[in-house]
Amino acid sequence: MSMEIIRALPHPEEIKAQYGLTPEQAKVKAERDAEVAAVLKGESNKFLMIIGPCSADREDAVLEYIHRLAKVQENVKDKLLIVPRIYTNKPRTTGDGYKGMLHQPDPTKGADMLSGLLAIRRLHLQAFEDTGMVCADEMLYPENYAFLSDVLGYIAVGARSVENQQHRLVASGIDLPVGMKNPTSGDLTVMINSITAAQHPHTFLYRNEEVRTTGNPLAHAILRGSVNPYGQTQPNYHYEDLSRLYEMYAAKGLQNMALIVDANHSNSGKKYLEQIRISNEVLHSCRHSDDIKRMVKGLMIESYLEDGAQKVEEGVFGKSITDPCLGWEKTEKLLYTIADQL
Repeated sequence: MSMEIIRALPHPEEIKAQYGLTPEQAKVKAERDAEVAAVLKGESNKFLMIIGPCSADREDAVLEYIHRLAKVQENVKDKLLIVPRIYTNKPRTTGDGYKGMLHQPDPTKGADMLSGLLAIRRLHLQAFEDTGMVCADEMLYPENYAFLSDVLGYIAVGARSVENQQHRLVASGIDLPVGMKNPTSGDLTVMINSITAAQHPHTFLYRNEEVRTTGNPLAHAILRGSVNPYGQTQPNYHYEDLSRLYEMYAAKGLQNMALIVDANHSNSGKKYLEQIRISNEVLHSCRHSDDIKRMVKGLMIESYLEDGAQKVEEGVFGKSITDPCLGWEKTEKLLYTIADQL
């Protein structure tokens, strides 16, 4: 047989019972969720900053980073709402390479999905317990959302997943903001259709059960750039791109017209330092168009303790082992610069 069953994994409720929120923590979590939702609904003028490592590779470094973010959050709380990225599963273009903490809780060792499930839940819980900040993760595997549903604050559906029916339908049953990225092709109609599907109710099969959803009004767009037929990156964060998306959004009549601009990936050509310039350009566009200002709710930034990226075996604390990230010094300066412009 080409597929071998290694072992059955625990039901999500078993893991949640083992590592759960207290009633007091659940109350704080609900308050934080309401703050994020208010931004996306246009009820709050705060600007979302979804920021953090490309991939969460080790608990101690990620928690150190989030503790630093929490101090900045306190200083800019009247302008910015910071949502740390704890991305625990990573899509790989060729299928090779580090697939995230879910697969490998220790990047130097082999895959162990059970240990990975426990590790990512502990990390998300610890970050919330320590700082009171709700965190973001990518929904690479729709089935695994159930293991983190009560601790996540924001979910992204990636460029390679946004056309997938299961991702769209599961997003329709999530009571949190779900950002739909444009596909790698750059076709914005695909992203808009995905948002439409996520905002509508559906009946479908999920984790071997028939389920019904009511639709997710907080599903929204993420622009992350694209790749042309020759594999060259093409940005879509410029003023003209934002204006075009506004028109497409308006024509579709979707709820909560909202956009997050991803300043890395194909928008930067993975030149991580460009995220600073791109962030400032997006804010400049907001100042020159009321429509764009209403639509753009925040930015997504890849950032860690150290600049750049490294190979796993190098072992530098707080340096990305996937895509290169802004280091802390540049990150802190960027956050204050953005707050000053709002």
